[in-house]
Parts: sequence; structure tokens; C-alpha cells
Amino acid sequence: MLARAGIVWILIAVTEVIHGYLRVRFLNRRVGDRRARQIAVGTGSLLILGLTALTLPWVGPTTPREALAVGGLWLALMLGFEFAFGRLVFHASWERLRADFDWQRGGLLSFGMMVLFLAPLLLGGWRGLF
Repeated sequence: MLARAGIVWILIAVTEVIHGYLRVRFLNRRVGDRRARQIAVGTGSLLILGLTALTLPWVGPTTPREALAVGGLWLALMLGFEFAFGRLVFHASWERLRADFDWQRGGLLSFGMMVLFLAPLLLGGWRGLF
């Protein structure tokens, strides 16, 4: 099950990279970087929920605990990816990366990470998988 969850996480990560590219290419110009990042948390969360709904039966959690394990794996991998990609590809400072998670400064990425973590549990229950 966790191997399948890892494969789905790769799909989620690739989708989010494309989503980020499109945000920078089109939305940043219209509303500015900060606002575009805030909007993208919402659209990215919808993408995560959609991908989870499509793939969760294949991943196969049969209990809420297993669904949380899938969500925890996704969260750990995404946090590592987010910080590694930000530092190594965009050369962003640690402060810049942390700002995306600080809701008091307008960063909403912690909300998106919560959606990523809880999506298997919420959608697994909704779809009657456990």
C-alpha cells in the first residue's frame, strides 16, 4: 500500500510542479506573487483532492489508520520536496520558504499541506473504503 502511495505522491508532485509553473507564468502577472501563491493553495488543494479521489481505491487503505499513514507519507515527502526544490532549484532563502507556511504573513501553504495529509482519510471515509 505504501509503495502505491509513493507512486501517487509522485503524480501529485508532478501535478503541483506544473501547477506552480502555470501560476508563475499566468497568474503572477495579473495579481502579484503573494496573492497568486494564496490562490494557488486553493487550486492546488482541489487538484490534490481530485487526484486522491481518483487513486485512493488503487492505493487501498482499509482503515482510517492506514489512510492517515498514506497522508503522513505524502506530507513528509512533500515537505522534503518543497524545501529541497525551493532551495536547490530556486535558491530561495529559508526565510522565504518559511514565509509560505506563515498564515500571519499571508502564507497559506500550511493549509494546503493539511489538505494533503487529511485527503486520504476524508475521501476514504466518503468513498466508503473503511
